[in-house]
Amino acid sequence: MNVLITTYALKQYAGAELYVRDLALELKRQGHMTAVYTSAIGPVAKDLRAQGVPVVSRLRSVPFAPDLIHGSFRRDIMAALLHFPNVPGVYVCHTHSGWMGGAPNHPRIRQYLGVSQLCVDRMLADGIPSDRVGLTRNWVDLQRFQPREALPERPRRALLFSNYAHASTHLPAVREACRRADLELDIVGAGVGNAVLHPEDILGRYDLVFAKAKAAMEAMAVGAAVILCDFGGVGPMVTSAEFDILRPMNFGFQALRDPHTPEALLAQIDRYDAADAACVSERFRRVASLEDAVRELVEIYQNIIQKARASSDTEDERKYAQAFRRDTLLEQVLIAWQNIPLGQRDRLTNLPGMSTLRSRLTQRFFRPQHPAKGVRQ
Repeated sequence: MNVLITTYALKQYAGAELYVRDLALELKRQGHMTAVYTSAIGPVAKDLRAQGVPVVSRLRSVPFAPDLIHGSFRRDIMAALLHFPNVPGVYVCHTHSGWMGGAPNHPRIRQYLGVSQLCVDRMLADGIPSDRVGLTRNWVDLQRFQPREALPERPRRALLFSNYAHASTHLPAVREACRRADLELDIVGAGVGNAVLHPEDILGRYDLVFAKAKAAMEAMAVGAAVILCDFGGVGPMVTSAEFDILRPMNFGFQALRDPHTPEALLAQIDRYDAADAACVSERFRRVASLEDAVRELVEIYQNIIQKARASSDTEDERKYAQAFRRDTLLEQVLIAWQNIPLGQRDRLTNLPGMSTLRSRLTQRFFRPQHPAKGVRQ
């Protein structure tokens, strides 16, 4: 099977980019032809190329005729659908906010998947038909993230593992909580200028990890105790009793219920239980293997391709192309506006028609999303 994966950028080692990298490499390992289209090439793209996966920034450079397009982020999958007529698609939503991460409603996207229940709820609220929307579970490459030795009875070393950790977010609270708990703390992530390319080489050194989503799952996979924490707030220690509740949340934003305070973090540190953390790790490794998850995706791909070949539906797609071009133009205007120095922007604001244009851009790209009940935005 020829699978074209699309995403907005492959620059930073972060959740959505790592999802694309792992997916592309595992599809290749399972015998499928894979290429990635992105408009922003960076270190993750170079990593994929070095391992034999073509990464292109122009659709005409895709080295095969795709059987299916697996997309995330609306602009890139829409561009691919327009370039490759009659090819069906799967869309995976990775974020519950922001225009770019929303799902485009297109007839050839036959399956929409959210990596968390928040993402599923967002797509439903945005008008995607419910019979095409489902929840997909995130994964970890278990061949890379091997189990560590048994945890000590009391934690000694802690890691704050987040690209968003810095002095203006949750770093000060985590640092103070670890000081009070007599924990040695290290910080890893782009926000403090020391992102790591191979976290599997360091995670086994730590007894306790503060992280969310993909980073939290990687820490669970190696056997560390994990407290969900990031810029959105403080969540619980991941325990075997709460595992089934937290996994549909992608161990992510929806679980971050408390404010950034040392007291909230200390309450979770006090829940450290080496034996239970081992149970969590064993459970996670049993249900979240990259290999199994990609096999399930391949089954979805095959069903979609078969249905597309059997379908006689010939809906006129011109309206989708027109909407895509209009949104792309508005996005370019917005980017150009944000790049204008603030003083010049203030003067331009007073020109005739500018207030109307600003209002349109704000409503289109920064409109409030559809939070799940009780979830802080």
